[in-house]
Amino acid sequence: MGIKEVTNQGERIFIKFGGSLITDKSTPYSARVDVIHRLCREIREARVQKALSLLVGHGGGSFPHVSASHYQTAKGVVNERSWEGFVKVHDDAARLNTIACQAFHSSGELAVSVQPSAACVARAGRITDWFTTPIERLLKAGIIPVVYGDVCLDDVQGMCIISTEEIFRYLALQLHPSRVILLGKVDGVMDGQGEVVPVISRDTLPEVLPALVGSDGVADVTGGMLHKVERSLELGVRTEIINGLVPGALQKTLLGEPVGGTVIQA
Repeated sequence: MGIKEVTNQGERIFIKFGGSLITDKSTPYSARVDVIHRLCREIREARVQKALSLLVGHGGGSFPHVSASHYQTAKGVVNERSWEGFVKVHDDAARLNTIACQAFHSSGELAVSVQPSAACVARAGRITDWFTTPIERLLKAGIIPVVYGDVCLDDVQGMCIISTEEIFRYLALQLHPSRVILLGKVDGVMDGQGEVVPVISRDTLPEVLPALVGSDGVADVTGGMLHKVERSLELGVRTEIINGLVPGALQKTLLGEPVGGTVIQA
């Protein structure tokens, strides 16, 4: 028996829960469970009102970043403990992913974990191979695939870290979302004066480069805000960076209502 497809799949959107939003990055292994559950409820409420085909990804925050930094996983195989680090970093990332999927289930949504490290191959930190048919079929069935920043086998350096933004970059080529929503804990990309930059394009990127630095005073092995903006410009679709700490902001954005933030125009 084949998969029964949802008749009206609706607009296809990628959503990212930022690691600094859903964890306390200053305290290892500290999930903000209340925030995760609220975001999942907002997605559920939006889908009740409007047909939406959603893929959700999330950062690792305080779960894998500490171990990734300790083992220097982003640099590849550097010593005899590198593969131990590969396993440890994946385990840490998967723990947070389980919390996110359970929150979706509690909200009434059907969601399933999609483990990047079991399906991807990269070259110098860029995903080159991923059999995405299972993800496409999940979307057609109305299920939310939940991907996450993870470790990855790498043809050049043995292993690497792949961020959710890199995952979105690759999957966008295969799944063609109409837009991407990145949720953080600030109102958007800030300029040097602490004001939100409303729009960023390739032409205006040099103007905001000095402000695109890491957050929370904690090492971000995936490159911080600069990485997010650069990968977003590669996506080729409208990307909105909004504040996930504001109740209702995600739901409104999914329904097409303006909430401020930064729009990245590819």
